[in-house]
Amino acid sequence: MTTQLYDLTIPVFLRGFHAMSGFLAKGEAWAAENGVDSAALLTARLFEDMAPLTGQVQRASDAAKFTAVRLGGVENLAMADEETSFADLQDRIAKTVAFLKAVPREAIDGKEDAAVTLTTPRATFDFTGRDYVLNFVLPNFYFHVTTAYGILRHKGVPVGKMDFLGGV
Repeated sequence: MTTQLYDLTIPVFLRGFHAMSGFLAKGEAWAAENGVDSAALLTARLFEDMAPLTGQVQRASDAAKFTAVRLGGVENLAMADEETSFADLQDRIAKTVAFLKAVPREAIDGKEDAAVTLTTPRATFDFTGRDYVLNFVLPNFYFHVTTAYGILRHKGVPVGKMDFLGGV
């Protein structure tokens, strides 16, 4: 039996957002317990030219949503990138998860050889569906989830590998 693109995307994203929701909750609780202004975590970056914690969550959300849009032809759920609190980030994750759960398997499966074009301000990239998922989407999604985790860990939030993995 072959692995289907749906299995490589939607369940992976759902698991990633479950883990992200968990480590964000730990970050919020840690800030409250230790008298740390939550804004200090939400605006923290690993390096000055990188997006802050809020931006990492937003980009992970976009990466997942745009997979369904570009590969599955699903209508996008626009989000304004206006999150300024942990509650806002949790709400964005919940909306993204609901969006992903509504993506029909048949919209993604069978698109391994479909043409996918990604246009950025700097370049245009042409992929097959398989290459888009394996060589762009999954690395991009995990980059942002990992960076969000790394920001919290760097700031002292007691999260560990199992938090990142989502409690396997």
